[in-house]
Amino acid sequence: DLIPSVATPPMTFDFETTVDRRHSDSQKWMRYRERDIIPMWVADMDFECAPAIREALERRLGEGIFGYAEPTQSTIEAVLEAMESRYNWQVEPEWLVWLPGLVRGLNLACRAIGSRGDSVVTMTPVYSPFLSAPRNAERDLIGVPILQENERWEIDWDHLEASFTARTSLLLLCNPHNPVGRVYRRDELERLADLCLRHDLIVCSDEVHCDLILDPIAHTPLATLSPEVARRSITLMSPSKTFNTAGIACGFAIIPDSRTRVAFKRAGAGILAEVSCFGFTACEAAYRHGETWRRALLDQLRTNRDRIMEFVSDELPGVETTPIEATYLAWLNISILGLDDPVAHFEGHGVGLSGGREFGDADYVRLNFACPRETLERGLECLKRGAEAGGNV
Repeated sequence: DLIPSVATPPMTFDFETTVDRRHSDSQKWMRYRERDIIPMWVADMDFECAPAIREALERRLGEGIFGYAEPTQSTIEAVLEAMESRYNWQVEPEWLVWLPGLVRGLNLACRAIGSRGDSVVTMTPVYSPFLSAPRNAERDLIGVPILQENERWEIDWDHLEASFTARTSLLLLCNPHNPVGRVYRRDELERLADLCLRHDLIVCSDEVHCDLILDPIAHTPLATLSPEVARRSITLMSPSKTFNTAGIACGFAIIPDSRTRVAFKRAGAGILAEVSCFGFTACEAAYRHGETWRRALLDQLRTNRDRIMEFVSDELPGVETTPIEATYLAWLNISILGLDDPVAHFEGHGVGLSGGREFGDADYVRLNFACPRETLERGLECLKRGAEAGGNV
């Protein structure tokens, strides 16, 4: 007799239980350890990571020896398979350069490309290491503001091209763009790539938020546009933001051009820390077994994103934001409040935010909404109290 099939119930994950991190080693929470302030600043989620990652780490811990590590063939294949299945990108194993974090990648790119006194261009507002990495490498930083047009952030193409000079060697691209939440479309990337080809530039594209797309938009890695573009690209990726494993410290650069790859490695020689055995373990588990959890996470983030958009519209008159296509970060224009120190002001009302000045625009604050709904609601109420107590509201 045939055994009747039984439908397997869908796997569920808990994104609503609040994990008490107040007395942990969490950088995010330690900032306000002795203060009644909800931390919503650094890009660190308040969700436990995927069970598959925890299980893999527990198995690795059970081995009992934690010496110097290298990526196994299985770990490398997990990354290559993820690139092919998600982006139809056939990455060669030798293109991978493993990193203990992508901020290191930005700094290595600035050191590896060009010479002292060259200029590095980036579009602002942007994640603060984009602004500090060129200076760390004794390069001149040229920031080109992106424009807000019809509730959408757009590249200022004329200004961007005018910023390129004979001493410009590198463009730092953030896609998806932190903090504004834009996902650059293929036609925009093609136009950007064409500019860089015509001006003989290398592009370092930080794509760490590429698996956190909230709208029905496809992420296109810049390097997939053409072989010619790939040869001029350094792509930075990591499962850390998506799977909340930043503290385990594992990412990678994908660099198809051998000369660029050699220069990149040389820039870190003797200084760059190696990835730990736990970093490689978490990376492989995330790419091999984390997809169901990631999809559930995106549903939670969409719910939180929609709540923020509704709250800003209904409860914070004069405060503005734009649609958040990706990331778990809301970029709020609070210029109407007339605050001298927005971060201190909102801390005084119970919520810790990232100040816009560190991204290149002091009229904004950034809010991290990757948290349980209860935490989000408490944070939004604190935000409202701060807005009502500020300048013109």
